[in-house]
Amino acid sequence: MRWIRTLCYGIGLSTALLATNAMAQQQTFVNVLTGGQSGVYYPLGVSLAQIFGKAIPNVRSTAQVTKASAENLNLLQAGRGEIAFTLGDTVEDAWSANAEAGFPNKLDRLRGFSATYNNVIQIVASEDSGIKTLADLKGKRLSVGAAKSGTELNARAILKAGGITYKDLAKVEYLPFGESVELMKNRQLDATLQSAGLGVASIRDLASSVKIVIVPVPKDVVAKVGSPVYLPTIIPAGTYTGQTSDVETAAIPNFLITHSKVPDEVAYQMVKAMYDNLDTLYAAHNAAKAIKLENALAGMPVPLHPGVERFYREKGLIK
Repeated sequence: MRWIRTLCYGIGLSTALLATNAMAQQQTFVNVLTGGQSGVYYPLGVSLAQIFGKAIPNVRSTAQVTKASAENLNLLQAGRGEIAFTLGDTVEDAWSANAEAGFPNKLDRLRGFSATYNNVIQIVASEDSGIKTLADLKGKRLSVGAAKSGTELNARAILKAGGITYKDLAKVEYLPFGESVELMKNRQLDATLQSAGLGVASIRDLASSVKIVIVPVPKDVVAKVGSPVYLPTIIPAGTYTGQTSDVETAAIPNFLITHSKVPDEVAYQMVKAMYDNLDTLYAAHNAAKAIKLENALAGMPVPLHPGVERFYREKGLIK
């Protein structure tokens, strides 16, 4: 009987080892939530997915087109993505359950991954529209980004600070960047507000087709927003075709956010892979050059993921 017990034990051990080996070989899926294809999130997300797929064993990674910040956070909460690009003020709204911003319930699974680069509020009008200032937007046709997107929330904040409501506009369109530009080319829109990295493809496309005016957002208007994540900044002359001078506007930091259900080891490998391959991200879009390890925790609006925290401790960012 002893030999039977020994045989059974051996079979059981072999089965356990096979199961462990199978788990080790099991593929892990990492879905990177981005934004519209004409924005900055998308090329960076595609690059990040490629980095994860190459650098992390047994990981299959994809980049998903979305409506950006707000949708991304809701998808993370639902476990329908592992990492997402989002605006800082949208993360604050989701974490604090700001119902007015579209978050009636706290998205409590959100966890910090890394700060990235600043989005810049870029209000671009066709020269033919006669728009030169924020006040000139009254009675005009404006696209403010997809409804309840991070861009649209930025639009509400900036317009309110400038003393403008949607009711003051002749028409409000809730469209992604690329579609907004096409309507402007066809003279169906007077202006578009786009919250994105400098040199965003959609505005470069527009500037190459029609004469544009970049509408300034003065420092006093930025201050009236009343949020610490809205910072005064400049769109340097020459950023777009026909732009001959610096233009004042507002900037909002972007973050990469993950969620609490992502395994610690996977999150650790993800953040390590990103910072080991920054050159690949830099090549994807000029805005990515602002992503630096020493700034990774700057202004982080939610608690860090434990796996991510482990990496930053190893790097000396957390004592």
